[in-house]
Order: sequence, then structure tokens, then C-alpha cells
Amino acid sequence: MAGLLERIRRAERRPFHAMEPAAARAAYETAAEVLDLPRAPLARVENFTIPAADGTPLRARLYAPSHERLPPLLYLHGGGFVIGSLETHDSLCRQLARRSGGAVVALDYRLAPEHRFPTAVDDAWAAMAWLAANTATLGLDGARLAVGGDSAGGTLAAASAIHARDIGLPLALQLLVTPGTTAHADTASHKLFANGFLIDAATIAWFFDHYIDYHHRHDWRFAPLEAEDLEGVAPACLLLAECDPLVDEGIAYADRLRLHSVPVALEIARGMTHDFIKMGRALPDAHAALDAAAAALREAWNP
Repeated sequence: MAGLLERIRRAERRPFHAMEPAAARAAYETAAEVLDLPRAPLARVENFTIPAADGTPLRARLYAPSHERLPPLLYLHGGGFVIGSLETHDSLCRQLARRSGGAVVALDYRLAPEHRFPTAVDDAWAAMAWLAANTATLGLDGARLAVGGDSAGGTLAAASAIHARDIGLPLALQLLVTPGTTAHADTASHKLFANGFLIDAATIAWFFDHYIDYHHRHDWRFAPLEAEDLEGVAPACLLLAECDPLVDEGIAYADRLRLHSVPVALEIARGMTHDFIKMGRALPDAHAALDAAAAALREAWNP
């Protein structure tokens, strides 16, 4: 990991916080899969749309290793609510489908600053409800729906799991990869890993400023750790990185879930940084994290 960080530093890429959002999206699109595994071939890779709550068609992509009636994972990509797309997380979704034996439905939710909070949340919730009601049309098993995501997508997945409980929608699992859960990025790990560990404090602030007003940040839809009651939400698998500004809030969320009697599997990848799960070409730890995610999904789908 240290060698990778040094190579990234020597490349002297312009940081996201020094760009306009459109330029940052293009830069991320170009670089997101450079260290990721090659896109694995699958029996099904299909593009379609899911209606948002306001009727806007949202792009989605189905990944499945077979044409059987598989359980689905709704996957929400990372990118600070500002960058990221179906393309930046295509390889990751393929790996999750291939290794778990289930289907993955990736959602291209709307991004800030064009669509500020809570649009991304609303899109995730609409997609979850639509998927639960329409899995048969996709040839999937809606009785075993799971939700997951990485980074900002992990935040959206955690909020979606709370919402699912509130509307009486049973979920098999919430898969949270290096999720954000706090209101103000003020934990000790945010200070310890503020610079030089792939995602820095200035970029996190840039993401948040584009996405949400300061006075809204204690809303649990943005900061799930602020939710008063987590009892009855879906079992959770959290995959964290030791050298990640977000690691403390991930651990804190796991503790809160356990406090409310939610089953939790927690893995912390030692010496890894944020986004390490997308660096399988260079890091054996990425393979281990993908295998852990796949194992958690298989266990949840086949108790």
C-alpha cells in the first residue's frame, strides 16, 4: 500500500478539490479502474432504467453469473456523492456477482452539486423499493434482497437499510465498505489520516460542500450514526481500512448496530487505505475483501 501511495504521489495528479465537478468526474472515470481487476465476463450484463420517485429514469446495470433466479444486491457506488458512475465501479460489481454467485444491480443515482441532498438518498430508496417489487421481471429472487455500497455508497446503503426497516421491507444484508456515517468528519482518524492516504481532508470537505448544507449534516440520511434507533435493521457486514479517514466512524457504526442487537461482521484491512477494495491488480488485500463480501452475501442469502 505504501508503494502504491508513493506511485500515486509521483504521478502528481490534480486533486479533485482543485477541479470543477465535471472535470473531477472525467478524471475519476479515467483512473477508477486502473488498479482494479480486469472486467470479468459474466452470463448476464444488462443495462436498463429504474424510475426515481419523481419519475426520472435512472440508469442501472444488472450483473449475474447465470440465468438462474438469483438473489440480488442493490449496489450504490462511491464517489463522495459528486463523482462516480456505473463505469467506475463496473469491475467491482462484476467481482461481487462472480464471487458471491448472486446478482448485482448497480444504480447510477443522481450526483451533486446538480442534485444536492437528499436526492441521492431518494434515488437509492426508490430503486430499492422498485427492485423489491419488480425482481420477477428481471428473473431474480426478491425475497432475498440485499443492499450495499462503498464510501458514499456505503452511507446510502446504511440509510437505505434504516428506511427498509421503517417501511417493513425485509433485507438479507447491508454490505458497507468503508462507509461514511458521521456528520462532520471530526473523528480522530480524520485528523490522523488527513493527508497522504489517498483521500484527504480537503477532498472530503469539497465533496460535502457540494452535496449538503452544513446545518443539514446531522440528518441521519447523511450521517446514519445520528439515527436514534437502529433496532431491527438488516444484519451488517462492514469492511473497513485501517489507514482511512473514515475508519473510526465505520467502527462506531458497527458498535451502534451491535448495541441495538443487530448482527454485525466487521473486518478491518490492516495497512490499507480508502478505496483499497478497487486495487485488486496490486493488492492481495483487495481479493481478501472481495471474498469476505461475497462470503457475507452467500451466508445472508443461504442461512
